[in-house]
Amino acid sequence: MHEQLPFMLALVAAIVLIEMLATKLRIAYPVLLVVAGLLISFIPGLPQVQVDPDMIFFIFLPPLLFEAAWSISFKEMKKWWRIISSFAFLVVFFSALAVAVLTNYFIPGFTLALGFLLGGIVSPPDAVSTGAITRFVKISKTTSAILEGESLLNDASSLIIFRFALLAVGTGQFILQDALLSFSWMVIGGVGIGLLFGWLFMQAHKRLPTEPSSDIALTLIEPYFLYWIAEHLHSSGVLAVVSGGLFLANKRFVFLSGESRVRGYNFWEAFIFIINGIVFMLIGLELPEVVAGLHADGIPLTTAINYGF
Repeated sequence: MHEQLPFMLALVAAIVLIEMLATKLRIAYPVLLVVAGLLISFIPGLPQVQVDPDMIFFIFLPPLLFEAAWSISFKEMKKWWRIISSFAFLVVFFSALAVAVLTNYFIPGFTLALGFLLGGIVSPPDAVSTGAITRFVKISKTTSAILEGESLLNDASSLIIFRFALLAVGTGQFILQDALLSFSWMVIGGVGIGLLFGWLFMQAHKRLPTEPSSDIALTLIEPYFLYWIAEHLHSSGVLAVVSGGLFLANKRFVFLSGESRVRGYNFWEAFIFIINGIVFMLIGLELPEVVAGLHADGIPLTTAINYGF
């Protein structure tokens, strides 16, 4: 732990410098962070980075989704909910289907189930990247709201596809009736859990003698609790965080004082910037482990790059 601390501190410092450079060059900073991570991974002597999927899902994903739910215009999202829903669910599904069909056709031994597994991973656009890119593009408020709303919800649909594909790969079978029941519970249960516990957290803010510091601490607990309780009940933690976040964001003027809102905004802006930067840097830093895995399986790097394209 002590050996990796200087590396992690240097990583945060690099994230700050790269964000400054991206702003100067007018480039979406997540792109530069990934490229920087790839370049840093070639430096000899650095600790090998191994990312635990549970760490990404539980530590990084809930606060990122929660903050995105607070940032989006609920009024615009409500206005364009049909388009946003069709993009977030139908378009993501058809994107995953296209990936499944193409990989099954082009990559030897790649089954449709594996193709859906890959499709569930690559089909959803990232909510933070969408916001970062649209800062440099002149688009209408409506288009921006649709893109950001879709990117907020598509993680749920892609994770559902990923789960069912993983089950099909692991068991070798896919039962449509069971899948539909499971899908229904994940969607309805996830939204219901988010709204129920979002309301309970709102009551806690209103009825307890909180001050700005304790309000901020509660908002930090909320996304993790919503995600944990939904996943514990085999529902969608992503939808629970998103629905709970949207509910609380829409009611923020009811239960949060002006000072709590201002100080909370500053805290969350800095917190999200750091953890989002770490996530994108980790993507690049994973390169040595990916290359080592390809060599272990006897797959040339050029072949993997071609399949990637």
